[in-house]
Amino acid sequence: MQGDVVEKGNAAPPTTTSWRAYRGDAVLAVVVGALVVLGAALGDGAAPADYLLMVAAAASLAAYRRAPRAVLLASTALTSAYALHAHPDPLAALPVLSSVHTAARAGHRGLGALAAGAFLTLYTVRDALAHDGAVTRGLLLAGWFLCAVVTGLADKNWQAYLRQTEQRALEAERTREEAALRRAGEERLRIARELHDSLTHSISIVKLQAGVAVHLARKRGEEVPPALLAIQEASGEAMRELRSTLGVLRTDEPTGTPALLVERACSAGIDATLTVTGRERPHPAPVDRAVYRIVQETLTNVARHAGREARVEVQLGYGERELTVRVTDDGAAAEGRPPTEGTGLTGMRERVTALGGTLTAGPRARGGFEVRAVLPLDAVARAAAAGAAS
Repeated sequence: MQGDVVEKGNAAPPTTTSWRAYRGDAVLAVVVGALVVLGAALGDGAAPADYLLMVAAAASLAAYRRAPRAVLLASTALTSAYALHAHPDPLAALPVLSSVHTAARAGHRGLGALAAGAFLTLYTVRDALAHDGAVTRGLLLAGWFLCAVVTGLADKNWQAYLRQTEQRALEAERTREEAALRRAGEERLRIARELHDSLTHSISIVKLQAGVAVHLARKRGEEVPPALLAIQEASGEAMRELRSTLGVLRTDEPTGTPALLVERACSAGIDATLTVTGRERPHPAPVDRAVYRIVQETLTNVARHAGREARVEVQLGYGERELTVRVTDDGAAAEGRPPTEGTGLTGMRERVTALGGTLTAGPRARGGFEVRAVLPLDAVARAAAAGAAS
């Protein structure tokens, strides 16, 4: 069925986080605006147009998280217009100071320094034409702007340090989980070998001896004892159950589906969707296993690198001769900064290559990251059939 959406994530957790962040931005704008207006009112006063410029410059700070450069330009232009029209105290530069700090924290330190220098030059020249203490006030403002840039850069570095620490913790946890799974797999294989070498042999002997006894009794025309028949039947049933148990212990099949992985990602706060196109049908176990592992690893990478506010879309395209797995997100990956291929991407590539397919992974032109795997179904089916025949 074309375009059938199997699962769609719930974006409630990221929306709640964003709403709280924007509410904090609005509080910052109100506080800065109140301080600037109060300073003007307690000073020499200001014209109605000046108050309008002050309020507009402070109000623009409410959008600094979404558009730091636009807020920097708007607050600088509006406060500069106010400084040209009136003779404000240095406190009037608070909206520009705030936007310079947030721009430096967002990584636009050059633009922030340029805006600070432009406003400082305009304010000092305008102040020099009207006041005697222009140099002192200019130096005071220069110190404030320098502190704004430095604290913005320090805040940026601190946030980067926290993200790296969190990433290292997640990586360490993931490594521990992988080591635990590997040890569990090795223990399963050891138990399977022990069961096969001990119980299988013993039960086989019991079954064989019971079968011989039943055969000889019937050959001599004697009545077969019920206890002997029960031993023969019980040994056969035990052998079948033991083979089934050994098969479970030796297998490494994934315990779930891509839809379940997307559902788990949504429960963890990621805005994830799954779209299935084409005629969905059973495939060889290696294909299903590869699809599961690709989706699992990609969703893990989204949670680690793209952030919980990123949107991710998982697409499974069932064609007549190939299966396409495409996972995209709108995270922070940039086209000019290709990622370093780690264990996860290498493992995905090895799985796909072993099945005769191709895998591409890298940043998208419009932002975010994309992983695309194409698995040829005919070649995998032939290999599976050849393996079963041998």
